[in-house]
Amino acid sequence: MDSLDQRIFQLAIPALGALVAEPLFLLTDTAMVGHLGADALAALGIASTIITTLVGLLIFLAYATTPLVARRLGSGDRTGALSAGVDGVWLAAGLGVIVGVAGYLLTPTLIGFFPATSAVSAGATAYVGISWWGLPGMLIVLAATGVLRGLQDTKTPLVVAVAGFAANAALNAVLIYGLGWGLEGSAWGTVIAQWGMALVFVTLIVSQARKQKARILPGRLGLLEAARSGSWLLLRTVSLRIALVATVFVATVMGTQELAAWHIVFTLFSLLALALDALAIAGQALIGHDLGAGNHAKVRRVTHRLIRWGFLAGGALAILTGLLSPLIPLLMTSEDSLRSTLWPVIVLLGLTLPLSAFVFVLDGVLIGAGDGKYLAVTGLLNVAMCAPLLWLASLVTVDVAGVNLGGLFALEAAFGIGYIGARALTLGMRYRGEAWLVVGKTPS
Repeated sequence: MDSLDQRIFQLAIPALGALVAEPLFLLTDTAMVGHLGADALAALGIASTIITTLVGLLIFLAYATTPLVARRLGSGDRTGALSAGVDGVWLAAGLGVIVGVAGYLLTPTLIGFFPATSAVSAGATAYVGISWWGLPGMLIVLAATGVLRGLQDTKTPLVVAVAGFAANAALNAVLIYGLGWGLEGSAWGTVIAQWGMALVFVTLIVSQARKQKARILPGRLGLLEAARSGSWLLLRTVSLRIALVATVFVATVMGTQELAAWHIVFTLFSLLALALDALAIAGQALIGHDLGAGNHAKVRRVTHRLIRWGFLAGGALAILTGLLSPLIPLLMTSEDSLRSTLWPVIVLLGLTLPLSAFVFVLDGVLIGAGDGKYLAVTGLLNVAMCAPLLWLASLVTVDVAGVNLGGLFALEAAFGIGYIGARALTLGMRYRGEAWLVVGKTPS
């Protein structure tokens, strides 16, 4: 392993642990709630889709902050890097309060978008209503993680994420089963764990800012720059979330059993995707740093190496997913019909992982380069290309053990091959050109 590989993996390996810990919050909820019955699991599917969609729309708080901090660090301005990071955290806190209040008031409307049964809708409403209390903490965690990544530190987010996951698992066990709170106990466990993580991150960043004599209060220009740099990434993320929510909508139309099954597939994809995204996180930090230092040639070398490792990682996870496909349904649900029909869909998911890895790596590279406008515009194009495939999937009906296995298989193909393939095409075209390679302290 040469020095470039060492540089990549010093960031990617800790990032992998932190990224995998994030969906483990949801995976823990799914595994525990899954044994409460199909209604509770389907309710969690709708609720988690709403929460993760809104949080995901604001992922720019991390993705925009990382290159802003990394470029300044690469140019030798560590104080400016920390000041930019502090502004990002303040922006996250403010948006968390605003979106949390709005979401709480709009909860019945949001649940109403999904044509679920009354029992499923009631469970989803209770879960979402509790989750809004933790939204500011969730967003602070995102922004603070972006700050540390920009500072080339992915080890600290790993430590905090592991501690948060352990706390979440323990709280869920006590609240769901020990106190008998059921689905609502799962929501409260996650809220408490997220706020604990947020407080740890804020303490760490404020401490570093004071040592470097950086600002700890928000600056107007810094807030505007963070918002401006994230606006294109917000639109890019909107298009991604539209595609993800569309798959949940199609599964909801199929029925409660299919929605419950798709939630398991969706959760598994989130876990695998974020595992692959570790290389993308390394790309964000490294590309931003090297462009800030004006090193054009090194940026190309890093990108080529990231793509190679992405394909290798995707292939390894594809094999592992295929081998575990008969066991995963047994761990995730007590419903016999779901256990007997899920594995073919999981196998197809595994086969799409190498292509997904290529997409995630290039997405991270272009985010690190500050190429948000291109990602936003092509993101909308990708959704348009995928929409007909999702519609066709909704028409497929092949029942096995009372579950529309044919529809679920077609839904995974539409997303994992159709949508991910469209993203691979548009990202690959950009990568071959030179327009994204802008050096300097800022991308403009």
